[in-house]
Amino acid sequence: MKLGAFSISLTVKDIEVSRVFYSKLGFEQVAGDQAQNWLILRNGSTTIGLFQGMFEKNSLTFNPGWDAEARPLPSFDDVRDLQKQLKADGVEFQTEADETTTGPASFVLVDPDGNPILVDQHV
Repeated sequence: MKLGAFSISLTVKDIEVSRVFYSKLGFEQVAGDQAQNWLILRNGSTTIGLFQGMFEKNSLTFNPGWDAEARPLPSFDDVRDLQKQLKADGVEFQTEADETTTGPASFVLVDPDGNPILVDQHV
C-alpha cells in the first residue's frame, strides 16, 4: 500500500506566530495563503501544514499521487483503491471517498488513540 507524500497538519492558534517559529527551525513557505489561515512549510523533505481555525486536532496527512515536493507521480495507488483495501481489512472510516468517481478525492480515518488521518489525493 502506497499512501503517498506524508505531512502533518497542525492546528495553530496564531498562524503568524507559528510561521515565525517554524521559520526559525528552517522551514520555508512553499504553498498556502496566510490571509486564508493556511500555510504549507517545508524543511528538506519534511512538510508541515499550519491551519488556523480549520481543524479541531492535529492530523496526519498522506497524498497519494504526489512525491514529497507535491509533484505528480507517474504511478500510484488511487485513494479509492486504498479505501477498498482498508475496508476489506476492517478499518472504519470517518469520511469516505466516492468510489464511483476518478481524480481528486479523500477519506478520513481515526487511529486507536483518536488521531485523525487524512488521505487526500489531489491528482
